[in-house]
Amino acid sequence: MSQRIVIHPVTRIEGHAKVSIYVDDHGEVQSAQFHVTEFRGFEKLAEGRPLHEMPGLMSRICGICPISHILASSKAGDMILGVELPPAAYKQRRLVNCAQVLQSHSLSFFHLSSPDLLLGMDAPVERRHLFGLAEQEPEFVRRGIRLRQFGQRIIELVGGKRIHPSWGAPGGVLRPLTVEARDEILQWIPEALETVEFAIDRFKAILDRFQEEIEHLGNFPSLFMGTVNEDGELEFYDGRLRLVDAEGNIVADGLNPERYFTFLAEAAEEWSYMKFPYYKPLGYPGGIYRVGPLARVNVVHSMGTPRADRELREFRQRGWQVHNESFYYHYARLIEMLYCVEKIEELATDPEILGEVVRAKAGINHLEGIGSCEAPRGTLFHHYQVDEDGVVRKVNLLIATAQNNLAMNRAVEQAARRFVNGLRLTEGMLNRVEAAIRCYDPCLSCSTHAMGQMPLVVELRTLSGELLDRLQRD
Repeated sequence: MSQRIVIHPVTRIEGHAKVSIYVDDHGEVQSAQFHVTEFRGFEKLAEGRPLHEMPGLMSRICGICPISHILASSKAGDMILGVELPPAAYKQRRLVNCAQVLQSHSLSFFHLSSPDLLLGMDAPVERRHLFGLAEQEPEFVRRGIRLRQFGQRIIELVGGKRIHPSWGAPGGVLRPLTVEARDEILQWIPEALETVEFAIDRFKAILDRFQEEIEHLGNFPSLFMGTVNEDGELEFYDGRLRLVDAEGNIVADGLNPERYFTFLAEAAEEWSYMKFPYYKPLGYPGGIYRVGPLARVNVVHSMGTPRADRELREFRQRGWQVHNESFYYHYARLIEMLYCVEKIEELATDPEILGEVVRAKAGINHLEGIGSCEAPRGTLFHHYQVDEDGVVRKVNLLIATAQNNLAMNRAVEQAARRFVNGLRLTEGMLNRVEAAIRCYDPCLSCSTHAMGQMPLVVELRTLSGELLDRLQRD
């Protein structure tokens, strides 16, 4: 007779979700599921809107990474207009995308995951949060806040405001970058580099404490997908897609993101509102693949910047060419943060970024457009169909977090099987299941936000309803 443990809500992620863990009468975990409990309807909301409105409208999808949606939307618009971007607009977009990744990764590592990493998975729940961490590690928290502020400041300087800026547009961007803004960005670089390297050193110093978690919080073979440039280096904005297997063998290379629908498909399950994308040639669910920081460092030949390349070499010296351990998403996120700071400096010192011509204008030349970029959590696709007047008729959004859905479910089940004893629940057991999800830094919230306290009640009951055990967070 199976029993169900419910973790609701999952904490320290963006959005709302729950986990169901099914155990037998002996307390052994039989299976587990990760449920996304909020509905996303942006594809339908966008129908009937003019094409030029789409970047601003799509930025509202997410308050954490609005720039990613602006860029993918703008690139879809570029394709519909059939234009080539002015160099200043192209480099502005790449600059702000790096800032977006930097601020989002900073939030994930310093604010959401570090309480587990520095205070411990079994730390009392009343202390295992950012404020508890600030009491014990004030300098660490201060640095994290400043680093995220740097990324947000770039978005504000270039886009006009930090959240949902009206900045990107089909054909380019809406305003040139000023010399004053460029100079302020460059002033932040030394502090940002110091902070990222400080965080990397701290993370590497504590890795040995988490060997069991590294092995069991989502350690399994899968495909990995990310965008690379012509030299096989990391590329966030423009490039071709590469897939590698669990041993680092290239499965597919040079894939055109504008043809994503020929090799990626989406399935649905009745117990979650989030779709389950998969790699078509291997079918569902065998075509499980992962995206995001771990996937990107697994698929590249190199990062393309000196400091990040040095860290990538050390990352690979800690195991195989490819890491299958989801725990290493944290490590990969830090390497990408270092890359972002280096790339921001490189782009900001390029004289072309100050060009006055920042938008190419044209009419509707194609009735379909697809834009993709690497969002903080992985590859993002916006696919639009419009009529001759440029009115949007159909939208498909393939979100990065959704592409990790199969992997997150597998990670949750693996963590539950290893750490959960259904006959005697403890806070640390359940936190490790949640930590498996936090490795992926899922963004479920979009434009949905919660206010006030988010209590957690976990009850273990028999099928007849008899209460066996209960834990509550206030």
